[in-house]
Amino acid sequence: MKQIEVVAGIIEHDGKILCMQRDIGKFEYVSYKWEFPGGKIEQGESNEQALKRELQEEMELDVDVLDHFIDVEHQYPDFIIKMYCYKCKAHSLNFKLNVHKDFKWLLKEELNSLDWAEADKPIVKKILEN
Repeated sequence: MKQIEVVAGIIEHDGKILCMQRDIGKFEYVSYKWEFPGGKIEQGESNEQALKRELQEEMELDVDVLDHFIDVEHQYPDFIIKMYCYKCKAHSLNFKLNVHKDFKWLLKEELNSLDWAEADKPIVKKILEN
């Protein structure tokens, strides 16, 4: 089974966390689900470089990658995802929805109100525990 390595960022501002909604995609089970922004790691990139590049490409958002938060491995029906998640600080709150359908800034207590992608659920769980 194909294995994909990705990075994700937890971006907080004024006590709220940025949540991104995926658009329709190749696989129905992740289409329109909510996720933390990020993407695939390219060969030769560090996790931090990949996260900065992906947020710039997908959202035109510049960030500082801060602390490692959690690693998640999840098996979807068609692939296995290994996700490295980091807390990030955005340089600006202005960004574009180049690949996502929607976004929300939510208090951590509100995170469970969204329909999260399965691989992102352990991240939500850890946020709620902290």
